[in-house]
Parts: sequence; structure tokens; C-alpha cells
Amino acid sequence: MKWALVTGASSGMGKEYARQLADRGYNIIVASNDDEGNRCVAECLERDFCVKAVPIYADLAVKDGVQSLYQEVRDKGYEVEILVSNAGMLLFSQLKNTAIERIEQIIALHCTAPTLLCRLFAEDMRRRGEGRILIVSSITAWTPYPTISHYAATKAYLKSFAQSLWYELRSSGVSVTVVFPSAVDTPFYSLDEKMRRRLLRWGVMMSAESVVRKALNAMFRSRRRCLPGVMTKLEAAICAVLPSWALLPVMKLPVVRKILDRV
Repeated sequence: MKWALVTGASSGMGKEYARQLADRGYNIIVASNDDEGNRCVAECLERDFCVKAVPIYADLAVKDGVQSLYQEVRDKGYEVEILVSNAGMLLFSQLKNTAIERIEQIIALHCTAPTLLCRLFAEDMRRRGEGRILIVSSITAWTPYPTISHYAATKAYLKSFAQSLWYELRSSGVSVTVVFPSAVDTPFYSLDEKMRRRLLRWGVMMSAESVVRKALNAMFRSRRRCLPGVMTKLEAAICAVLPSWALLPVMKLPVVRKILDRV
């Protein structure tokens, strides 16, 4: 029986990963810290795709959260063929204005949790000689981003970690793919419907359905990384060659300084 574990699966891109994997015939472990959301998604997956879907409450930002999730999956006898490490949070604020507990939370969720998930589940996959891991990073991993320094830095960690893990597992039958989405139309962004449609039309923002489809296609082809969309590829190419000092003139612009003052 094929099982896929998706973290952060109660909403946004995580929910879309669960739906598209269910559409491919995978049974889904729906994991997040939203108990009610997990149950709703699991019920919809079973109804819409005729697969098994199991909701598991998991707060991956707390100590032993990953180990508890892993143990529950093992105790229930589910062999995870696909791990989608997607759980995340986006917080706009300068570091000086960010509460210590929020900094600890974002680092735990974006760095510690994916590392431990891969440590535990990848070992089972390696022992079986097959498995796939998809790690969700961000386009912000490619260059410094003031006002989300904590977020961007954790995504840069995932960029390095995922690509290093790919080398470690490449001869074991376990593939590792890291995806770098740019802006995605999810509840992460508090935008009105008119602005959402405009950004989608301009290609500045992509739909969750499109990003997830491209990411899964890359994963099933065992590609090392995925930059979904032309704009994302262009942004990464520019960021890769843009020196850090180039941001300084931008940060001096009055409109940018007003944004910085607010966050």
C-alpha cells in the first residue's frame, strides 16, 4: 500500500500536495498542527479520490514533535514512500521587532523539523531501497531579503541541506528534490481578490495547483531541484549574480523605508 506523508497539509500548498498525490493513487497521511483542518482534508481526500487518508496532529515546532509524528506513523504500520516536507510560516518583520519565541518557532519549523524528518524517514526508505523526498524551500533562499531575514535564512538552509542530502542518498534508491516557489496564491498573503487576479495574470504570483504540479513532476523524475515558472527561474538567475550591496540603494528609497519602518 502506497503512503505519502505531507506536513502542513491542512491548508495552502500542503493541502494541494495531498490532493494531487491522492489523485495519483497515494494514500495520504495528513499532518499539521490544525486538528480540525486535518480531519476535513482527510475526509475530502477519501470522498474525492477513493484513497485512505489519515489525519495526524503534529506540532513540528515543539521539542519531540517530529519524533512523536514518526513514532505514530510507525506504530500504525504505515510505510512512507513519499515525504513532502512542506510545513512553514511566513512572518513579515524586521528582526529587531520580532518576538524571540517567533524566531525560535520559525527556525524549528523550517530547519530542525525537516532535518529530523529526513533523518528518520529517509533511513527507512534507504533500508527498503526506494523512496522520494520533496523539500519546500523558497525563492528567498537565493538572496538576502530585508523584512523577512529570519524566513529567507531558514529557506537558504533548506537549499543547502536538500542538495547535500541528494548527494548522500543518490545511490540508495531514494531521491531528494527541493522546490523554490516564488509568490504562491495561498492564505500566506493577505490580498484582496482583485489584486490576486492581477498578480496571477502578470505571472508575479502562481497558483498553488500549478506550483505543486511542477514540483511533483520534478520529484517523480528524480530531479535535484525545481524552479516552477518562468518568472521564478528569471528571479533566481538574477539573484544568483546580484551582489548583496545592490540592495543598499533600494533600501534607501522613501517607499521602501516606509515599509521598513512599519515592520
